[in-house]
Amino acid sequence: MNNPGTSNNPVRAAIIGSGPSGFYAAEALFASNQAVLVDMFERLPSPFGLVRSGVAPDHPKLKEPIRVYQEIAESAGFRFLGNVTVGRDISVEEMRACYHVLIFACGAQTDRKLGIPGEHLAGSHAATEFVGWYNGHPDYRDLQFDLSHETAVVIGQGNVAVDVCRILCKTADELAHSDIASHALEVLAESRIRDVYMIGRRGPVQAKFTHQELRELGELADCDPVVSTEELELNQASSEELLDKGSRAISKSYAVLQSFAARPPGTRRRRCHIRFLRSPLALEGDGKLERALLGRNRLEGNPFHQVARDTGSVEALACGALFRSVGYRGTPLPGLPFDEAQGVFPNREGRIVDARGTVLPGLYATGWIKRGPTGIIGTNRADSVATVEALLADLPDLAGVTRSGADGAMPLLQDRGVRVVSYRDWQKVDAAELQRGERAGKAREKFTRVEEMLRVLDSPSIRNAQGRTISGVHA
Repeated sequence: MNNPGTSNNPVRAAIIGSGPSGFYAAEALFASNQAVLVDMFERLPSPFGLVRSGVAPDHPKLKEPIRVYQEIAESAGFRFLGNVTVGRDISVEEMRACYHVLIFACGAQTDRKLGIPGEHLAGSHAATEFVGWYNGHPDYRDLQFDLSHETAVVIGQGNVAVDVCRILCKTADELAHSDIASHALEVLAESRIRDVYMIGRRGPVQAKFTHQELRELGELADCDPVVSTEELELNQASSEELLDKGSRAISKSYAVLQSFAARPPGTRRRRCHIRFLRSPLALEGDGKLERALLGRNRLEGNPFHQVARDTGSVEALACGALFRSVGYRGTPLPGLPFDEAQGVFPNREGRIVDARGTVLPGLYATGWIKRGPTGIIGTNRADSVATVEALLADLPDLAGVTRSGADGAMPLLQDRGVRVVSYRDWQKVDAAELQRGERAGKAREKFTRVEEMLRVLDSPSIRNAQGRTISGVHA
């Protein structure tokens, strides 16, 4: 039989999402012993997901995986279809008719809410919005952040929370040569914020930031980290957690906090206060945020299973801006089941299942939409490999099935007036951004609107970073 995976019937795979998990899934497919054609769909004209729009602009080394993704995108059998929203421009069912398998790698695109009164007040924001805004993500380009107040609060103590604190506390000069969006740099340069509070509901041993990220808060040009020695005192269970052999990374973070607490009072213009054992109870203000009510907690439970319990003690913290960074969650996609509680596509080993737990043939998930928002960029590689292994094990079920791939999908998109952006098109946008950055003395000056990117494709030919001419003709 003409089974998928052979030269005359290659596996036609569509990957929805062009972030790390999507590219690692493509890499795993190409590394298999099957003949494979991979089409990667992305709703923006630009690829690379959170590596482009989520990594802080002052952390260029964390964007180096893009080089790997660029190599994958140059592979024979790879095709990028940008500016296409699956579920709107083309349905899941239409794609199932065009492809043997669909791999959803669309990440966790929204944030979790605090669920407290006043969360809707002006001045209360999701960290995802702020990060997208300063990184030039088109979805957040037109948001406004009022930084004219002296105090900002960041709820959460993961690395994203540290990123937000660091960006708020850095000087414009420290950010000027990064690829931060110019509209954000202008606002941050005029910021009047002097005190930033990073609030965690549990203790210093339970905080999720890494010691590398935390240490940077003590290396800023005009900001002092502030930690109370009293808040570093540990209960018995936390002490046992700290001494556990598997807690070396936590010990390093705790040592950094101790070094901050031991510093003499600083004289710099800004201060970053790291506070523990506090939970937001409510946000208050007359039409806009004016204060956050924080409840004092205590920890209860056995080591590694401690929970924060409210003590009944409440303090009011005057502030004009608050950023919640308490986790991401995925969003539903028409035509697919969705687990509202977990914010993921329900699955078993990457195979998407319906509400009864029945596997839906040919549908797979990888990355955050599969497992939730955990791990770092590199974590997605093993996760994607595992999903692709499940997919390859299922190929015998497709015996005799043929699919048209992009040859079937493209006419549908063209009939609907969708302008599909190819990888060659993206290379032209990429080269233009680098040229804009060079003129501005920056690593890159991103286009922050989809319309701007599409206009580049209609401009005369330019040269990319390697000096090759990139034309506006679709490839």
